[in-house]
Amino acid sequence: MEDSEELLLPVWRANLVLLTGEIGAANRLARMMTFSASYLKLMLAGQREFSEEFVRGVEAVTGLPGGWMDVPHAGHEIPPNARDAIDNEQPLARFRGTAHPVRKKTVLRPEPIFGQPAPTRRIEDDTVDVEANRRHAHFRKVRELATQEVRRFERHLVHAPVELTTMRAKVEDVIAAAELDERIVADLAGRLEQIDKHRHMLLRHVEKLQELLSQLDSGD
Repeated sequence: MEDSEELLLPVWRANLVLLTGEIGAANRLARMMTFSASYLKLMLAGQREFSEEFVRGVEAVTGLPGGWMDVPHAGHEIPPNARDAIDNEQPLARFRGTAHPVRKKTVLRPEPIFGQPAPTRRIEDDTVDVEANRRHAHFRKVRELATQEVRRFERHLVHAPVELTTMRAKVEDVIAAAELDERIVADLAGRLEQIDKHRHMLLRHVEKLQELLSQLDSGD
């Protein structure tokens, strides 16, 4: 990692934490970056370093102005278009880079020795490859459909606080409209609290479900 990146890394990390402060935002940003959510959370926790390439990718994918990540910001300074992009999981660009500050070594594939013919493939092998590719393509399609439904459900859970606030207000109106027994009032208030608590638990399960789906392979 270059010296300039080492100096900017704390600022980049602070801004990443700022961008992912909402519930589920870290998972949504990771998917927008086509990146591992668990690895992104290690970055946020300071347990992994990351490159300027990744930072510029975050700016492009979320619609942040170029260089925005290089300067410390407060929550109210996040541009509305970037916040909307993360909330709705709508990337404005495609990130094809890497987060690791050190480039991976080039993997050399073995090639036939000059003058030596490459081994011939049998027709049966080609047939097996075609069938395997077909199954893999089908698996990827059904996995993507499942992932889309899970994401749609997650967005509903994320935006549920508005509906929850309305419901809470209506129930509180009922409590205020009559002189109810203290046990009933406590029971009503407790139910509201449990609903909110279980919404957060359900959201965590949904995030884990998406993470598991993204890690699946047709060969598993």
